[in-house]
Amino acid sequence: MRILFLGDIVGRPGRHAVAERLPRLRERWRLDCVVINGENAAGGFGITESICDEILQAGADAVTLGNHSFDQREALVFIARQPRLIRPANYPPGTPGRGATVIETARGARVLVVNVMGRIYLDPLDDPFAAADRELEACPLGAAADAVIVDMHAEATSEKQAMGHFLDGRASLVVGTHTHAPTADHRVLPHGTAYLSDAGMCGDYDSVLGMQKEEPVRRFLQKTPGSRLEAATGPGTLCGVAVETDDSTGLAKRVWAVRLGPHLEESWPREWD
Repeated sequence: MRILFLGDIVGRPGRHAVAERLPRLRERWRLDCVVINGENAAGGFGITESICDEILQAGADAVTLGNHSFDQREALVFIARQPRLIRPANYPPGTPGRGATVIETARGARVLVVNVMGRIYLDPLDDPFAAADRELEACPLGAAADAVIVDMHAEATSEKQAMGHFLDGRASLVVGTHTHAPTADHRVLPHGTAYLSDAGMCGDYDSVLGMQKEEPVRRFLQKTPGSRLEAATGPGTLCGVAVETDDSTGLAKRVWAVRLGPHLEESWPREWD
């Protein structure tokens, strides 16, 4: 199975990069499943129903979220009727939406997609390790699922790495999101799980985490109230990770970093071309 995971979409540049590139990539790379983190898609803060539909129509099979899940209040309502949009599974009981979903690919394979959020330097939610464990126990790789993708939305690389090792051999891919800077540690862990500490963002990298540079820089210099953060408006780069799994086990055989667009050195699975 060929899987593509794309990091946090930030504002219009990220949405445009996905809309322009993803349909061609699905065909060119013969992708079976595409998952995208969309928690910053609406101007950098949350997601709306129309934007979620736009991402799905561009070729995503599922959209994950994070600490900005409900910045757009309409998400509290429409997330309940959109099974392909998931928020972290370790939100407290009673939170609208779901923390996992099963996608059926065009070839009939079942892909479990799980979203959890770390607790270091973020809101102290329920235990993400216990939440991930529950979801994988309910839908185990090789039995109920042909592939398992876990989006670990977290600040600390240590917490992400710990999740990768905790789920090694039980997931096809554990990938970190949230910090918007792609890391270079993509690899297949000893028991067959592909891992990357952070997928980066889909957005304008001539920015501060996808936001226009001036206000974030001013805040660091002056530490005083100022104007609201605005998403950058330059051309967007597509960032994420590509994984090829073994059909018999669902575990990863190969993993590649994906970076397509300006400002960063480009990288992609050339073996798929």
